[in-house]
Amino acid sequence: MTDTATLPTRRDEAWRYADIDALKRLGADALDVWKEITLADGETRRHSMVVGRDAPELHRIRLTLGEGARAELFVTNAGDDYTRVEVEVTLGRGAHFEFGGVTIGGGDAVREFVTTTVHAEPGATSNQTVRSVHWGTGTGNFLGEIKVLRDAQKADAAQDFKGLLLEAGASANAVPQLEIFADDVKCAHGATVGQLDENARYYMAARGLSPEEAQRLLVQAFIGDAFVALEDEKEREHLIAVALKKLEGRI
Repeated sequence: MTDTATLPTRRDEAWRYADIDALKRLGADALDVWKEITLADGETRRHSMVVGRDAPELHRIRLTLGEGARAELFVTNAGDDYTRVEVEVTLGRGAHFEFGGVTIGGGDAVREFVTTTVHAEPGATSNQTVRSVHWGTGTGNFLGEIKVLRDAQKADAAQDFKGLLLEAGASANAVPQLEIFADDVKCAHGATVGQLDENARYYMAARGLSPEEAQRLLVQAFIGDAFVALEDEKEREHLIAVALKKLEGRI
């Protein structure tokens, strides 16, 4: 059997915006590689990462959180080729999952986050904030599915996606999905895509800032939302700096 026989297609909901040709270069075996992480009751773990290079990358992470556990994941996705970060989370009673991600870049690369968050027991919370900045014919995707099982009363789940397109050929896609079987829950999601605020750029220009400086400051403020919950200032600054370094290639 060939690799292509077992690879997903765009008919699969979770892969509808993926770069299937790049996935073929990775091979079907890459789909079997998961990083499995289990947090004990009350445990807290935070991780930040930078992904993306000049070859396809697929990062698959599976998290299982015990009662009262907390997992935080923050990612800058700045690949020059197809780069996908996929996260599956199962939340125990009173657990919390925090995710902040940025996709940024130009060229014709697809950069995406795909998350599945399962509220399995009562009182769990989750929050996901994703920002996407693209130019050229680059694409930024966020597919986020939230499942609230029948026994997961008092669940509180939120997703927020915003895309910023710096050129007409770029694109951003957001697919929020909610599957709720409990009746006492709070779930919210929002998704918007737009361009730089011309009034803000005019304001900055009137005060002597160059177009390049104005764009950098506006993008920095935009992507900073994704990392607000990251308390480690050094890690937060690093993730933002990597993203802004990518922006310098466009200016």
